[in-house]
Amino acid sequence: MKFITLLFFTFFVQILCAADALIEDSEVKVVPIDFFVIFSLSKILWTLLFFVIAYTFITLLTKIFEFFAQKSARARIPIKGFIPVLRIALWTLFVIAIIKMIYNPPKEILLTTLASVAIAVGFATQDLLKNIFGGIMLLFDRPFKVGDKIKVGENYGEVINIGLRATRIVTSYDSMVVVPNMELMNTHVSNSNTGELYCQVVAKVMLPIDAPMDKIRKIAIEAAQVSRYIYLNKPIEVLFTNKIYQRKSFLEMEIKAYVMDIRYEFEFKSDMTEIVIKELFAQGIINKDDLG
Repeated sequence: MKFITLLFFTFFVQILCAADALIEDSEVKVVPIDFFVIFSLSKILWTLLFFVIAYTFITLLTKIFEFFAQKSARARIPIKGFIPVLRIALWTLFVIAIIKMIYNPPKEILLTTLASVAIAVGFATQDLLKNIFGGIMLLFDRPFKVGDKIKVGENYGEVINIGLRATRIVTSYDSMVVVPNMELMNTHVSNSNTGELYCQVVAKVMLPIDAPMDKIRKIAIEAAQVSRYIYLNKPIEVLFTNKIYQRKSFLEMEIKAYVMDIRYEFEFKSDMTEIVIKELFAQGIINKDDLG
């Protein structure tokens, strides 16, 4: 609110100064600028009407793109990555069209308006300006796209929106996290799929230290291969690491495989873990006491 008040106050002062300077210029014949003609009630009402139309049109167009993105697994991430750019471009064109078609201000008014905006932005909070700049940089640099799964600090989830001020992430707990764009520019961001539909998933299973690793490796690979979520064009790896817990040694097995669609990441991890443990119990390789 303080920003908007400052913007209109500065804008009004700039108009008065420009009008006074034009009137006093003896070398050029200038008609005084009538503020209430340029910003008449009818023009303001038309502006509000066009804002409603533009908002409805852009929202509807966004919903249509999101609908087609949901229908196509392969094109989902590219389409969702295009939506923020399209939305900003359409709003920019709309504002330019409103200024030109409805108000059509003189060059002097247009210049003073730009000057007033610059002054108002200069007095605005630095954090807001930094976040807007960060949002623009994210759209051009594209370290991640809408539809990617990223980790920022302790938060991991799917990017659902990249705005000018903040980026929204939905976590596996179905909670939305709003991250300021400048924070994303100044911190480490881990991207699980980098625009691809598939990504690597790691399932971990704790085993007794004397477990037969060769036999278990074969079971783990087969467990990943039979999962309905597996992406077979990428390799499957099984790694063992010695871990110590409560002064006892254990084997930590990591099954690294690729899921065909990143949305099934957690289902795939659960699937691999469940199949492996069931098979190890069935073959008598481990028992409940080993897992306890």
